[in-house]
Amino acid sequence: MDIVLIAGLWLEKSIWNEVCVELERLGHNPIPVALPGVDDGAAGATLEDQVAAVLDAIDQAERPVVVGHSAACGLAWIAADQRPDAVEKVALIGGFAPAAGEKYADFFEIADGLMGFPGWEPFEGPDSADLDEATKARISANAVPVPARVARGVVALANERRYDVPIFIICPEFSPDQAQAWIGAGDVPELAKARDLEFIDIDSGHWPMVSQPVKLAEIMDGIAKG
Repeated sequence: MDIVLIAGLWLEKSIWNEVCVELERLGHNPIPVALPGVDDGAAGATLEDQVAAVLDAIDQAERPVVVGHSAACGLAWIAADQRPDAVEKVALIGGFAPAAGEKYADFFEIADGLMGFPGWEPFEGPDSADLDEATKARISANAVPVPARVARGVVALANERRYDVPIFIICPEFSPDQAQAWIGAGDVPELAKARDLEFIDIDSGHWPMVSQPVKLAEIMDGIAKG
C-alpha cells in the first residue's frame, strides 16, 4: 500500500529513511514528502506550498495512508479535508488535528523570517528521554529552520467529509488514555467530530521514527492492512 509520510518541524524527509526500509520489507510503498522550505531551503515558502506538496504526493498515489508527525499532523488533516475520497486513512504521530483559523505552528521565536530549532530544553522529559546525546546532536545539527510563512500560516478547512476518513492517533510521549481525555474535554474539537477514531500506543518519545523505526513501521503496516 502507498504510505505518504510527512515529517514534523525542522525535519527533512530523510528522517523517515529507516522507517521506509522496514515498510518496503513489509510490502508497502513509502512516499516521504519533500516539504518546501525545509527540503529545498526556500526561506519564502508558505503553508500553502507545503499543502500543495502533500496533495501532489497523494494525487500520485493510490488511496494512500497519510501519516503526519507532530505539527505535520496539521498537514495530514488538511489533506484529508481537501482529498477525502483519495485518502484511505490518516495516522497522526505525537500530534493532533488543528481547527480552521488556527496558526499552523507558531510555537517558537521567529528571527529573520525563520523559526529555528530551539534546542532540547523545551523537549526535556518524556519527549526526548529515549534519545541519547549523539542522536540529539545529529537531529539538531540537521534541523532546518522553518519559514515564518509556514509556521504562521493559517489552517483552512472546508469539507466536513474529512470527518469520515478513519483516523489513527499514534501516542508516543503521551498515552492513549491521555489523548482520549484531551479530546473528550474539548481540547481537540476536530477529532471530537471524527466518526472513526482509534488510538495506538508506542513506547517512545516524540521522535519514534528515530528511536523506534521498526516498531513504528509495524504499526503503520497494521493500520494499512486494517
